[in-house]
Amino acid sequence: MTPIPRLRWSPLSGALGRLRPILTLALALTLTTILSQPALAAEDFTVIDAKTKRMDGSILLSAEIDYSFSERALEALENGVPLTILVHIQVREQGAWIWDESLVDQRLRYRIRFKPLSERYLVSRLPGEEGGRTFVTRQAAIAALGEFKDLYLISEKRLDSHQAYEVHLRASLDIEELPLPLRPMAYLRSGWKQSTGWTKWPLTP
Repeated sequence: MTPIPRLRWSPLSGALGRLRPILTLALALTLTTILSQPALAAEDFTVIDAKTKRMDGSILLSAEIDYSFSERALEALENGVPLTILVHIQVREQGAWIWDESLVDQRLRYRIRFKPLSERYLVSRLPGEEGGRTFVTRQAAIAALGEFKDLYLISEKRLDSHQAYEVHLRASLDIEELPLPLRPMAYLRSGWKQSTGWTKWPLTP
């Protein structure tokens, strides 16, 4: 009868045995984090409405975006930290590859800030819109921040009547515009990476 070989103990197997409880705990924490992500993602930005229209040979864009800022972002706003929104707009041929050039590729920045002395909220377009618009309540200011109407998009002359096009729109909280001391925390902690994701709809010439 052939003898059954005996398993030999090694330092590696002993180390793995000691690490097993730690690895199990780490896996459990990872799964807990993953399962909790939908609750964190509930506080985000949403494109409620977006549409285009023609006027005097131009295509104009109007949109309404709901900015559900996280508690961390709102706390920063109330303490005088300006929040900047980056709105990225593209016009692309339908079915174009990601590396294909866009007909329109523009980035617009809008800012909301709280002015403690006057206890008012200021909404402005960057760079350097003089004055901006002032609001008494934060809710009204955030609503105004998410509305833009009849924004010039592209000339109709640039569109081929035989080609299908799409408008792509994405709005996000611009972490790079935060004060420098806040940026590392904003990149690492939840509640700062807020975005609508890409919203797309057809544009016919």
